Amino acid sequence: MTRNILLNTDSYKLGVFLQYPKDTRAVSAFVTTRGHSFRPEVMFFGLQMFLKDHLSAPISREDIDEAQDIAMAHGQPFDREGWNHILNRHGGLLPLRIEALPEGAAIRRGVPVMQVVNTDPQVPWLTSYMETSLLRATWYPSTVATTAWRLRMAIQPFLDRTTDDPMGLQPSRISDYGCRSTSSVEQAAIGGAAHLVHFNSSDSLPAILQARRFYKTSMPARSIPAAEHGTIIAWGQQHEAEAYANMIDNFASFGAYSVVSDSFDLHNAVSEIWGKKLQTKVRAAGGILVVRPDSGDPIDTPVQVVAQLAYAYGTRLNGKGFKVLDANVRVLQADGVSIQDIQMILGRLEGMGFSAENISFGMGSGLLHKINRDTMSFTMRTSAVQDADGQWRAVVRRPANPQEKIPMAGRMAAIADGYDIATVPLDDLGPRQNLLQPVWQDGQLLVDWSLDEIRARATAASLPR
Repeated sequence: MTRNILLNTDSYKLGVFLQYPKDTRAVSAFVTTRGHSFRPEVMFFGLQMFLKDHLSAPISREDIDEAQDIAMAHGQPFDREGWNHILNRHGGLLPLRIEALPEGAAIRRGVPVMQVVNTDPQVPWLTSYMETSLLRATWYPSTVATTAWRLRMAIQPFLDRTTDDPMGLQPSRISDYGCRSTSSVEQAAIGGAAHLVHFNSSDSLPAILQARRFYKTSMPARSIPAAEHGTIIAWGQQHEAEAYANMIDNFASFGAYSVVSDSFDLHNAVSEIWGKKLQTKVRAAGGILVVRPDSGDPIDTPVQVVAQLAYAYGTRLNGKGFKVLDANVRVLQADGVSIQDIQMILGRLEGMGFSAENISFGMGSGLLHKINRDTMSFTMRTSAVQDADGQWRAVVRRPANPQEKIPMAGRMAAIADGYDIATVPLDDLGPRQNLLQPVWQDGQLLVDWSLDEIRARATAASLPR
């Protein structure tokens, strides 16, 4: 992966410097999602990672030389003069002003999350040149944060109805198991950090490091020791109980430990080994055994395991009248579950009188990888150009379909509209506060959000209105 920001773009961007009117001095563009919605359904997150990681380092003479060589061999023009100007005049730091909503903000479709403009009139093409990397830096973490937000909102009603501490339990309900499901360690880190906006359980060390590096947090998530199929089957079926006993001996002192229990016969493992042979040992050890049914029907199997553990270990009634498993046992389902699966599992448990606190979930591909830019239809649009007289002129693409709404044009502002955020032309802002605040200018980070601040904002957006 190149660290040369000049090459972190589409090939055709190398020629945009030749395409604007001669009197163009500045170009303004914004990032938004296509379409419209009646309520907030997009959560903005992740720009700060890109600003710190990619824009904070100045370009060098070697970067320019490399980009020029690539452009010439690749069949594209190259603005050597423009990049030399950035190097000599700005010390290699890109002359850009970036305004953005606060990370963790929930918005309706169509509201700009970021607005970009060049600050040096000699390089008005720079705004468009950065479209590829800025859009990618926005759409992926925002889409994962939105996916995690949807999971959170789907789970919350079950917690509210069936548990005594729904807000306390919520952050631990979904674990990130997607480190191996992504196409690169960078994707695992960025997507995993987005998951941490809503949840504090993760098995992704790249995500932990990403959040620590870019969002001022010391430890954003917890994990527990866990068995895998390889370590269980290494004992052989005749020694399955010994394999489980070994897990108790080594990991109960950590407070909780997860044991995949379907290596040979799940229901025998739960009812006979965990439920009878090792029950006394589990209780005496004092930690929480988290049984993981990793195969079978994704809906029925975890529900059956909860019921089997309830029969073996007993339950208590919480303050809302729902059954809670003995404090020494819980269940984790992580075998390719979807948001619909999770809702069905929790719904069946509720119908059987079980609290949602008896089970948690792990997600991998469904959280981090089964999404793309079109999931939320992210786009970056050029909306205004400034001429040599300093006058801004709104620009907009004419839709081919006459029934299609004409996109927003001109310089944009975002304002609070009750609990929502609305878009207004910047010229019409008046005394109202513009929520598109400067976060970056000419190589300087102007706002440094912490994960705690972002989580608080996301939590506020998740409360019922």
